[in-house]
Amino acid sequence: MSETPDATAVEDGTHTFTYREIDEIADAVADRLRDQVATGDIVAVCLDRSAALVTIAVALARLGAVYLPLGPRPAEDRLAGLLADVRIRAVVGAPEILPGTGSTLDLPVPAVGANAVPCVLAELVPPAPGAASAPSGTFYAVLTSGSTGKPKAVAVGADSLANLVRWYHDLSGLGPGDRMALLMAAPFDPHLGDLWGGLAYGATLAVAPDSVRYSTDALVDWFRDARVDVSVLATPMAEPLLGGSWPDGLRLRDLLIGGDRLRTWPGSDVTTRVHNVYGPAEATINVTSALLGEPDRTSPPIGAPIPGVTLCVVDEDHRIVPRGTAGELLIGGVCLALGYVDEELTARRFVPAPEGAGVERVYRTGDKVRMGDDGLLDFLGRLDDQVKISGVRIEPAEVEAALERDPGVRRAVVAVRRRHDDGAGLLAFVEPVQGTAPDPNSLLQGIRSALPAQAVPQAVHLVEEFPLNENGKVDRAVLLASVPAPEAEQAEDLRGETEHLLAGLWREILGSADVHARSNLFALGGNSMHAVALAGAIKRTFELELSMKSVMELRLLRDMAAAIDAERAALAASEASHAAAVTDW
Repeated sequence: MSETPDATAVEDGTHTFTYREIDEIADAVADRLRDQVATGDIVAVCLDRSAALVTIAVALARLGAVYLPLGPRPAEDRLAGLLADVRIRAVVGAPEILPGTGSTLDLPVPAVGANAVPCVLAELVPPAPGAASAPSGTFYAVLTSGSTGKPKAVAVGADSLANLVRWYHDLSGLGPGDRMALLMAAPFDPHLGDLWGGLAYGATLAVAPDSVRYSTDALVDWFRDARVDVSVLATPMAEPLLGGSWPDGLRLRDLLIGGDRLRTWPGSDVTTRVHNVYGPAEATINVTSALLGEPDRTSPPIGAPIPGVTLCVVDEDHRIVPRGTAGELLIGGVCLALGYVDEELTARRFVPAPEGAGVERVYRTGDKVRMGDDGLLDFLGRLDDQVKISGVRIEPAEVEAALERDPGVRRAVVAVRRRHDDGAGLLAFVEPVQGTAPDPNSLLQGIRSALPAQAVPQAVHLVEEFPLNENGKVDRAVLLASVPAPEAEQAEDLRGETEHLLAGLWREILGSADVHARSNLFALGGNSMHAVALAGAIKRTFELELSMKSVMELRLLRDMAAAIDAERAALAASEASHAAAVTDW
């Protein structure tokens, strides 16, 4: 900041903030919190990407406090569970999302920008008995899905983040005069690479409005208008961009893609450098990278280790395997997180390195990979029962725990149905408490506030008892076989103009002829990218906005059509009211 005080640090639409201004605001925020927040205290930040988020991140770093991003609208029960398990000193956000259990402080942060809120408070919360503190030296923490049914808080040190930020700079030459997209969702750790990668080298952080994250066309227009040089992009958004005609007028120099298995190589007319990256939160965002050129294998590799990272591929006995042999990926080096905010879990996942690794400690990823003769890694899937749904890693146990919170559920089992296109969907099976009969749709609705949209199962099926295999474990294969595949489900005729028009859009986008009134978008192979395309098609066809969130939640065609009809009726009523008001005047 001292080298370029008058350069633009943050640009959010028409609003700009220089490094001097960000510095002064961050100092004011730190002064406001200084008597209440100490070094090592965890502060949960419930804001979207904005100048306010940037200044709070900088202020917490100056206090030595731990930045824990939760996004602008964390589910109420998820936040309550986190406060019970993790020793959080303060929650920062808009007044309406705060827990309401402690005193508040006004924070003097910018209230302008696409994702800004008018007022930001810090609520000082009393520590819960037995809540865990962050390990010494933690710079930030993020939440990942947990096998116990609760999210895991990963604690990362400053040296690990600094290693990643240096790599960003060396990869892209990011510096003064360049523009880094602040695009990745705030609850997930890649946004920290965006934020600190830009600030550390004097670049401008260009804040993306939330709407561009769900439409490839809107994203391209924003890249062009915001004159973005470097951006990180989630795989589902990147694939249609790489596979189509490359847009004119982009000054995009480097595009880093991660979060899911990339199946598309850059087209011949792509003018930017495209890097396929991989990394878990436990190893500070990115640990491998591959610069993609001409296709030389079936799908793009996840690449070679970045500086400061040691990778090992091992067999079931924790022995390093030769190149060309598949095994579990272990990660070591300066990139490693300090651990979880849970010492027992840390001991299970961060383990002594195998002989010959050259490091002392590694993280067991649970990911299956194979290293080729060229030293590049190919990602082969998960070794455990975690699954990725539309780019989001889901642990079925977390979904099961959410269902079991209902008093009518004795036990829940979530099974993964694989599809022919290498995608996956979740089905839930519930054994009710004796004498009860919970409604499956009510159960689904009840867990939406506790889980990402991608983790909500396609359907809930009630069972009298669970089938067991010879090992005495629930036989998920038998459960899946008891439910007909989507193409075998009984069709229900379409009715009305809206359902017929919407069914045509589904057929066009999903490539499926078997669409009927009770069809489920995700059971037919839909994913987040299909939902993006569908939202755009609905806007063009019906001349109204149906939000991405609504498309993700309204999975049945009939429910989606009803929502469209309701929105059209509301618009018509509003226009009629306006016309009457004009006439009266």
